[in-house]
Amino acid sequence: MRFADDTAPDAADFEALAGAALAALPEAFRDAAAKVVLRVEDFAPETILDEMGMEDAFELTGLYDGIPLTEKSVMDQPQGPDTIWLFRRPILDEWAGRGDVTLGELVTHVVVHELAHHFGWSDADIATVDEWWR
Repeated sequence: MRFADDTAPDAADFEALAGAALAALPEAFRDAAAKVVLRVEDFAPETILDEMGMEDAFELTGLYDGIPLTEKSVMDQPQGPDTIWLFRRPILDEWAGRGDVTLGELVTHVVVHELAHHFGWSDADIATVDEWWR
């Protein structure tokens, strides 16, 4: 994906990059991952930052909000869909600061990291899906 020189990638661009990350998952995980809602915001809402004890919104690039599959029970009361939040401005800031990865690679890394919470993966499990962890 190429971006114009004078505009930052917008939420739709991030959604496309995240969608590509999901499509590249091993087949065994694609269906379950497709059921997780992807939400792109410029920054984490203040309520989330407060809950996490964070003051700097640039420190949070992504978040999984839900109950991991390894902990779900038929007795759980639904509280909303499992959601992966991508925070556009912190991701762009990290991408610009690093200079050694593509934006697609960084978004994929954040998506896979948050999916790891959903699936209950260990670091070794993540490494089978995301080369970043090897």
